[in-house]
Order: sequence, then C-alpha cells, then structure tokens
Amino acid sequence: MSVAQPASAAVIPGRYSALWVGTDATADLRLAKAGAARLADLHVVESATEAVAHPPKPFQERSPAVILMASSSPGGWPLGDAVTLSIRWPLAPVVSVAASLVDGRRRSGPAIAGVEEVPWHDLPGRLAAWLSDRDAGRPGVLGLPATARREEGIFEGIRPRAMGLRAAVAAMRPADLDGLADLVAATGASVAARSMGRPPLDDTTEVLLWDVGMIDSSTLAWLRMLVANRPGRCVIVLESFPRAETTRAALDAGAAAVMGRPCGVEALAGTLLFFRSGAS
Repeated sequence: MSVAQPASAAVIPGRYSALWVGTDATADLRLAKAGAARLADLHVVESATEAVAHPPKPFQERSPAVILMASSSPGGWPLGDAVTLSIRWPLAPVVSVAASLVDGRRRSGPAIAGVEEVPWHDLPGRLAAWLSDRDAGRPGVLGLPATARREEGIFEGIRPRAMGLRAAVAAMRPADLDGLADLVAATGASVAARSMGRPPLDDTTEVLLWDVGMIDSSTLAWLRMLVANRPGRCVIVLESFPRAETTRAALDAGAAAVMGRPCGVEALAGTLLFFRSGAS
C-alpha cells in the first residue's frame, strides 16, 4: 500500500488483534503503524522480552493474528528475539517491518532467517491481503513454512482478489505502463483506461494507479486537481523510493495510498481491498 489511509477501518470482515514489537521512532514507521492500526487492533510493546514477560491482555490467552517486529535499520532484530516470540506464540506468524533503509537491500533476502521482511510502505496493503486470506480460510503467504523459498511466497501471493474493480493506469514510459496494466490485471481488477504521462482529469474510473517515478511539486499539483475534479476517487501513487515526507505530502494532496515501485501483486491487491471495503 503501500501506505494507505482507507475510508473505513472495517476493511476485513473479521477484526483481528496484532502485536507491534518495537518503537515507531521514524516517520516512515509511524505511517506504517497507522496503516496497520486501521486493519487490526494493534497492541504495542517495545521489545520481545517485554512482550513475553508482560504480554498485552488479549494475548495472555490467545495468539496475535500477526507479530510485527518494527526496525528502523536492516538487521535491527537478532534472530533470538524472533525465536523468543515464536516460542511464546507458536501459531502467530512473525514479520519484520523495515524502515526506508530497507530499499538498499531489497534483493538480498530477509535480515532474519525464516522471517518475512516487509518494507514500511508495503505493510498496510500486505496486511490487508494476509487478513483477507485468513478470513477466507487460506494459509496465504504467512502460512508457508519458514523453510519456504522466496519464490514460493511470491507465487502464493499472486491470486485474483480485487474482482469487479475497474481501474485506470498512467505512467511516464511505455514499458512502465504495460507493466502496471499487467500488475493490475493480476490482482483481478480490469484495466479500463491507459494513459501516458499525467492521467486525464475527466476519466471516470473508480480507481487510478499513477506511476509517477518521483513525487515532486508538479505531481502534487496535478494530484490535487485529480482529486478535486472527482472527489471520492481512489488514486494510488507509485514512487520509486517512497519516503515519509513525500508520502505524507501525497496523502495530504488526496492520494489514497503511496506504494513503492516495483510493486508486488499481493501489496497492490491488499491496497485495492482497502478501497473496495471503504467504498462499499
């Protein structure tokens, strides 16, 4: 998502409780935490030791739907902390949420062996997809064994979810436009309109995905006009390396979400689930 501000907190039919372990000392982690809190009841502790010694009341008798280990730098958590949490709640999947510094190591694999790592801007969208899978009785990506290869997680996340949505796509280059259209189709949504460069102001589709490359002042000005021209429309902005300040500026200008590019199917599908629930 991707960091999204959905119209409704009731994105998932069942309301789940999640455990956030760590601080939100950076602006990007605060945005990720706010997005997660719209999807699940979030209970916060500062360390794995505190979580086990003094678990929040909901988790004294049952497991969290997911454990989110937030870190402001890659490798911020030792493997032992993940093991400690897994021993205490063996049925709860453990996920590492990384701040902006993760962008430099996307291809090098997770910092903690066997623990899914999620960039901060992907957390709301992917969490929506995970909880949707859980509601549907599917294991999903988080149901895979810790020994599963990254490729298996990618294939598990590719599933049509955003059925019935019609989306417009816009990008600055033909290759990016084609890739974005294919990505939208993979989520189950249909591509109703395509445009090079800035998206037109008179398009009537309910969802717009706009690959801007980099958010700048001209992007924000056009975004404000897009939203003002069609209030309530879901505009999802894709940026190469989202940062908290540009993400906040885009959200303030009316974007529903800011996502990193390249974007995964699961993250985009979850972001569209945000919109579909909020719009219904």
